[in-house]
Amino acid sequence: MKPSVHLVSLGCAKNLVDSEVMLGTLLRAGHPIEPAARDADVVIVNTCGFIEPARKESIEAVLRAALPNNRAARKKVIVAGCLAQRNAQELAAEIPEASAFIGINEVPRIAEIVMRVAEGGTTRAAGGADPRVLVSRKPTWLYDFASPRHQATPAHYAWIKIAEGCNHPCAFCAIPIMRGRHRSRPAADIEAEARALVRGGAKELLLISQDTTWYGRDLGDRRGIAGLVRRLDAIEGDFWIRLHYTHPAHWSDDLVRAMAECPKVCRYVDMPLQHIHDEMLQRMRRETDRAWIERWVARLREGLPGATFRTSFIVGFPGETERHFEALLRFVQKAAFERVGVFEYSKEEGTIAARMEVQTTARVRRERRRRVMAAQRVISARLMRARIGGVERVLVEKGGRGAWGRTAHEAPGVDGRVLLRGSGWTAGEFAEARIVGASDYDVAAEKAAQ
Repeated sequence: MKPSVHLVSLGCAKNLVDSEVMLGTLLRAGHPIEPAARDADVVIVNTCGFIEPARKESIEAVLRAALPNNRAARKKVIVAGCLAQRNAQELAAEIPEASAFIGINEVPRIAEIVMRVAEGGTTRAAGGADPRVLVSRKPTWLYDFASPRHQATPAHYAWIKIAEGCNHPCAFCAIPIMRGRHRSRPAADIEAEARALVRGGAKELLLISQDTTWYGRDLGDRRGIAGLVRRLDAIEGDFWIRLHYTHPAHWSDDLVRAMAECPKVCRYVDMPLQHIHDEMLQRMRRETDRAWIERWVARLREGLPGATFRTSFIVGFPGETERHFEALLRFVQKAAFERVGVFEYSKEEGTIAARMEVQTTARVRRERRRRVMAAQRVISARLMRARIGGVERVLVEKGGRGAWGRTAHEAPGVDGRVLLRGSGWTAGEFAEARIVGASDYDVAAEKAAQ
């Protein structure tokens, strides 16, 4: 019997896809997958290293996995993912309990590494003194349809990573350090995966990468993301297509038209803006200015009537004054986006922003986040109430008692829910629902009359 494995996946959906590939690779190699860490021989923690709170969560998860318990000796623990890719040597010095640290390029070799660790051996170091460290300095790996993958989400929706890495120069972001430069999958390979998922019962395909609007440029694909959207929309079946992580600098009229003309594509715009004041956008190196952002928001509202906007902002970036912040707050109140997330600036080692002299205090960052979210809460409550009386298509996430689902306006994991009243709701199926109530972020619905 090969050693059993439990995997902890932290961070974003992009990281979850890597976790699914590791699970698929291990299953193909004959390793049992245990739902509880206490029952496994080896625990893999696929870490997130995006911001400080995520790093702390990752380190805590590693330490929890490595602690002995009353049922077994100390576990063999493999640290994978962004944090390992970025800080493997430092982590190895700080966490002697861990058995191995692996980077992005080592994901397809996970079965081999698990066997080495379980047998008490060490990984072959790719540089550096600690033999537990196996991290290639330059991430180049990207899964394809031939990669074994064990879906961790419910069968009715799945994430498809269409590209990996990022070429953007954003001053606050360490993703290029951890994930490397942008690299796209061929459209035919993505289509093959999408077809298999739909055949397997998927009702929603969520396209992700660090910047989906940059998709295909490195391949010389002039159609880019707009062409990919049309190609996937042509697949036979009843399902949604949702785009995540678009960059405001790279939207195109072709993409707006594709989203408007393709019936399977959710009118859902996920576009992190980060700020609105020109001075802050310049300091952040966001490749946009206020006029560009406002023009594209208006263009998208016009070209995609009824679309839901999800965006995010950073408060407390180095040099952000009260004047800068007030401009952001007024913009949020005026724009009335359906979904807004706010991040307190996190000082990331190796980034341009980390070297800036004027750093804000934690108290200022916390208070500014609170003010934006308070304003957005009022906006969201108003928009939720405006949906009452309408009939919307719902993808049911949970049936039976306490049923709930999502419409095209709600993405999994980040947005509100549609609380479904009555009985007869079937998980994983579409249903027509009439909105009958609303709270600040959720709505309630009952079955629409047929």
